Amino acid sequence: MTELTRPFAPEWVSTPGDTIADLLEERDWTQAQLADRMGYTTKHISLLINGKAPITEEAALKLEHVLGSTASFWLKREAQYRAQLANIEEQERLQQYITWLDELPVKALMNQGIIPKCRMVEKNKPALVRQMLRYFGVASPDEWRKIYVGMEVAFRRTREDQSNVGAISAWIRCGELVAEKIDCPKFNKSQFQKSVREIRSLTTLPPQEFRPRLDELCWNSGVILVLVPSVPGAHVSGMARWLNPHKALIQLSLYGKQNDRFWFTLFHEAAHILLHDKKDIFLDELSDNTGLKSQQEEEADAWARDYLIPPEYANELKTLHSKEAVRQFSECVDIHPGIVVGRLQHDGIVDRSWMNGLKESFCLNGG
Repeated sequence: MTELTRPFAPEWVSTPGDTIADLLEERDWTQAQLADRMGYTTKHISLLINGKAPITEEAALKLEHVLGSTASFWLKREAQYRAQLANIEEQERLQQYITWLDELPVKALMNQGIIPKCRMVEKNKPALVRQMLRYFGVASPDEWRKIYVGMEVAFRRTREDQSNVGAISAWIRCGELVAEKIDCPKFNKSQFQKSVREIRSLTTLPPQEFRPRLDELCWNSGVILVLVPSVPGAHVSGMARWLNPHKALIQLSLYGKQNDRFWFTLFHEAAHILLHDKKDIFLDELSDNTGLKSQQEEEADAWARDYLIPPEYANELKTLHSKEAVRQFSECVDIHPGIVVGRLQHDGIVDRSWMNGLKESFCLNGG
């Protein structure tokens, strides 16, 4: 007698009909005899045996009565077969998608520990495709292109061909995954405006002191702040977007790792949240090439510039040609001297090689 209760874990695709056929052979029954006992047509029994018709709850109960075992066994046998079939079909689809990997920074994601490391050989590529589909949360590369490639972004860059969509989408997705795990109050514009004023005062503090308060101020306002290491090829410094009508995201990459860039980018993205439409996604890279900037990017630049160093100090900025003068001015306006140096260099008041010692480089943990 065939054992019907043992776990079924074959290395090949076996239909539930194979088990039915084995039992018919043991009993020396024909398909017609089984059809008579189950109240089905001979054609339907043939379809069951060949895996063309599924074993339904009704059929499982009838098989229990006629051939033995339990209805749950027959339903499990059917489910295992369909899962095997789906797996084979998926393997065929994954094989068709392997060229998609050429569009993605797979090795960079491995190096950052986002996906497990493995050799990029042909036999491993279908599994890598599966990992990337899971990472992006999409069913196929078509959905990935629809969601990520189709994003309308205002993207400022030093060269139009400097960044690639695969690297950018990987960086964006990393921030999405972090933000999805964070619950926060609904966005409150007046609260965020108040928080931004306090955030400006944090620029003089070291990272270990300002980071917890920075996260808290953003969170209280309904804004999630996420730091995601830059993905090679993306060349992004920051992004501002709305995850839903009540939850905003500011994502920074620490591209450049200097405090003047960090704070300017943060305030630039805050400007997008405060000034611009919730439907837009703003993906930014620090650049002096204003010709590539949209009106919204220009507005965010101006807002961040004037918020960090108010316009009434513009004339005084032109007189700052020494480190000591910069330090004194920074104390007067209560802002880090590195931010002042960055402004002087950007405005061409001093050469970009001057006074960089007043800037600070730091590394902040993500999340």
